[in-house]
Amino acid sequence: MSLVYFAGELFSSKHLVGNAALADAIAKVSDLDFTCILPQTIEDREASAHDIRDKDIVTLIGCDLALFNFDGPELDSGTVTEFMFAKFADIPSLLLRTDFRRAGDQGEDPWNLMMSFYPRTRTLCLNSLELYKEALSTGMPPGQAGQCMIEQVARAAAQELDLVRQMPPIIPHELSESVFRWLCKMPGFRSGENCDKIMAAFAQKKADRLLP
Repeated sequence: MSLVYFAGELFSSKHLVGNAALADAIAKVSDLDFTCILPQTIEDREASAHDIRDKDIVTLIGCDLALFNFDGPELDSGTVTEFMFAKFADIPSLLLRTDFRRAGDQGEDPWNLMMSFYPRTRTLCLNSLELYKEALSTGMPPGQAGQCMIEQVARAAAQELDLVRQMPPIIPHELSESVFRWLCKMPGFRSGENCDKIMAAFAQKKADRLLP
């Protein structure tokens, strides 16, 4: 089983329900091979903004893989920041877009070019409206068609997650520990316990051969 950090917007009922539905569907279609960790589930909104941010960073670095929801005409800034942390830590990552609108300043990916071309990363772009309409055309009621759409996205995402986790690490063996020690310092964590968690994650990733 691989733990997948599920990054994306979580500010409205649509975000919350959509994130939870897709996370559950990914677990289901993969027979629990992929278990998604949702920030919306682990965050304590009564905590300080600093503590919320710290917990998200530590949780991300502790996961085996990461999925980043890149929907919207402009990418969510928090999701972009988390993607950069994932690349600093050499975490296999899937960029998922189900928004059919084009955006960005390049011909390849529908977002700003600074978010593309990173190693140990795969991209999955799907037209969710098209998938929904196809399900409706079979006579399904709207709710069932929406669930069918989610399951199709989940199956495609699970396939991509399986491919990205097979990509070998790019961080050199002699640099890996130094990089993770820098990740302990760079964010300015409020608690020293977070550094212990980062280094524990590093040791586990080494044991699981996710890092050299």
